Order: sequence, then structure tokens, then C-alpha cells
Amino acid sequence: MADKSTERLEQECAALLKEFGFSEYEAYTFVYLLRLGVGTAKDVAAVGDVPRTRVYDAGDALHEAGLVDIQHTSPKKFTPVSRESAIRKLDLQRQNTITELSELLDKLEPATRQPEEFGVWTVAGHEAVASRLLEFIDDAEDELVFMTVDELLTDDHLDRLAAAETRGVDIYLAGLSEPVQAEIRERVPSAETFETLWAWADEGAGSLLVTDKRTALVSVLADQGTDSTHEMGIWGTGERNSLVVVLRAIFTWRLDTLASDSDE
Repeated sequence: MADKSTERLEQECAALLKEFGFSEYEAYTFVYLLRLGVGTAKDVAAVGDVPRTRVYDAGDALHEAGLVDIQHTSPKKFTPVSRESAIRKLDLQRQNTITELSELLDKLEPATRQPEEFGVWTVAGHEAVASRLLEFIDDAEDELVFMTVDELLTDDHLDRLAAAETRGVDIYLAGLSEPVQAEIRERVPSAETFETLWAWADEGAGSLLVTDKRTALVSVLADQGTDSTHEMGIWGTGERNSLVVVLRAIFTWRLDTLASDSDE
């Protein structure tokens, strides 16, 4: 039997294999065979907790998946492919699954027309907030107002803003330092920067985005200690959504002022 550390590794490997659709017996059988190199059902059962009678079914399933070869002796013997080959096969399976899912989702029609949304939605965590921001930037058609702080601006943001510029979207940016603004002007030449009415970076602010005057997202940074900062956001969509209406009113006035100043 395996010691505690090896047993824990076996459990973790099996748990990840199960995420690829393998049953518990199949996952553990493969893990045990990797340790053995080659073995009979009796050998596999002796290493772990897979009953000998279930090793045969698990071995056949793994053989069909291309992860195990079988020698039809008496008793039957099983040998796994190399660890490298297993990873390549599983990675290909994952990519094929994602591709198939993407194609199916593209064909999936909404059940009903989406109604106007009047409430606001919460989103927690930097990755989740960033994902929503990029999604809304990608969907912008006419105008976007984006405020953020230097440490939150990434190459992904700049790439999506450049793509929006190519689509003809009017882009207005604020809250960033002069060096970062200079970098943006190189990547997104048509983007206009403007001064905010408050010290955005000094108020624990995260990002703010208003697109096409009908979608808005705002986030804040919450200090979780010396080593981490948590980001929380709210967003809403719809021309009559309360969050959108308030933020649109603020920035419509500010951008109109900016336009008037530039005409003088």
C-alpha cells in the first residue's frame, strides 16, 4: 500500500482525471498503472482500492481512450502510455471539447428576446471583473468611457480598445497617469483622455466603464491585507437602468464640457 503522501497524490491525480469524464475506477486504475508500469488486474487491485473485477472494465475503457494498451495473455495485462502521451491526448480531448462546445453555442438561439434589465448585478474577484470589462468593450459599437488605475490596465485592455477603435468606436479614457496615457496614445491613437472631477486613483477605485450609453460597470478595490487586494464590481444594462442612467448623466455632462472646450 502507498504511504500517506503518495496516497494523497493518487487522489489528486484521480480527481483531475475524473474531470475529463473518467469514472472513479477508471481514474484510479490509470493512476495505479502509471505507478506499476505494467500489471494484471490482480496487481492493480493490490496497489489500491479498485476491485479486481472492476479493473477489467476500467482497463477496456482506458484502452478505448488510447491511454492503455492490452496484452491478451492469461491473465490479461495492462500497460499505460507514457505520462507525456497521456497529457497530449487529454489536452487534445479538452481542445476538441471546447471547439465542439463553441460551435454548438454559436448555433444556440435565445429562447426569448432579452428584456430591458432594471436591476444591477454583482461580480466578485479581479478575474471576473476583468472578464466582464473585456466583454463590454468588445460589444461597444459607438462610444465607450473607461476609467481605471495604472495597475489594473493590461495589454488585453489595450488590445480590445485598439480593436474597438478599428470598429469606429469613440473612446474616452481617464484616471491614468501621464506615462500610461502616453502608452495608450501609441496603441490607440484616437482615444481621448480627460480629467475626472475627483482623484480616481486615491479613492480605492478600480475601473469604470460605460458603453453606448446603455451598459455600465464600476468596481472598487478592497484591501485584504498586506499581500492581496480584492476587487468587487456592479454592472447594469439597459437605457433605463438606474446605474446606467446615473453614470451616463455624469459623463455626458463631462464629455460635453470637454467637447465645448476643444471647440473654443
